[in-house]
Amino acid sequence: MKKALITGITGQDGSYLAELLLEKGYEVHGIVRRVALEDPEHRLKRIRHLLDKIHFHAASMESFPSIYKAVNDSAPDECYHLAAQSFVSYSFEDEFSTLNTNINGTHFMLTAIKDRAPECKFYFAGSSEMFGNSKEVPQNELTPLNPRSSYGISKVAGYHLTRNYREAYGMKTACGILYNHESPRRGYEFVTRKITSHVAKIKKGILKELRLGNIEAKRDWGHAKEYVRAMWLMLQQEVPGDYVIATGETHSVREFLDVAFSHVGLDYRDYVVIDKQFVRPADVELLLGNAERAKKELGWECSIRFEDLVREMVDEDLSLLKQ
Repeated sequence: MKKALITGITGQDGSYLAELLLEKGYEVHGIVRRVALEDPEHRLKRIRHLLDKIHFHAASMESFPSIYKAVNDSAPDECYHLAAQSFVSYSFEDEFSTLNTNINGTHFMLTAIKDRAPECKFYFAGSSEMFGNSKEVPQNELTPLNPRSSYGISKVAGYHLTRNYREAYGMKTACGILYNHESPRRGYEFVTRKITSHVAKIKKGILKELRLGNIEAKRDWGHAKEYVRAMWLMLQQEVPGDYVIATGETHSVREFLDVAFSHVGLDYRDYVVIDKQFVRPADVELLLGNAERAKKELGWECSIRFEDLVREMVDEDLSLLKQ
């Protein structure tokens, strides 16, 4: 039985990945903060249905000794490093913790695996934010990196660390350059979930407006459930590499609003208020990925359409209000 270690297992991607690996017969280990183990009802809610199937290790991305112990105790065959301060807007407010957590956390994981589990395959969660305002559209694995936030910068650093450990030490490391991927498990601080949760509350008469920043920004949005399958496929390759994972379609926040509000019979223009406080100091206007390499080498393709993703998220938020 293969053993997998997941950092960020309590998040959107971590929860879907844990489900996938358990379905494939893996022994799944997850790194969580000790406070999460003390308050599982709230902090482990996305994996509440899996608690008796996962082996947990208390550790922090800021603490090398705790990471080292978790890797040593779990002795993984595969490691999926998903943990990060991943909210781009917050990275402008606290650059120090974003850079410290994301860069050092990746370095700690790679170092611990190199020392305690050198045969373990390692996956690093990269991001389309690494490309920033790229002059090349769509972007692929060879597109120059031009990050526009400390979050993007931290992911570029992690990407280079991951490649360096592959090239310098012969470790089997892979980087998934994932474009925006959403689901009903998305955090409420992200614009997509902010929209769908507000749509549900406006429909039920709980709220009267939705305040947003730049609604003209365009993103390549996919479903997280399909994207974690790509992560797994990367580590099944004999020679792991770096792959862009994207739908190849781009939609604006305005389009997201239109689909979400229309799904409940409303017009977003009657409820959305543009608020300058939500505009980022340096925004990325357009991100669009070319996942041809993943299709050719991994056999990966996405099947869930943009409109279906948005409607699924709205339906889930309506259901949660009923509960």
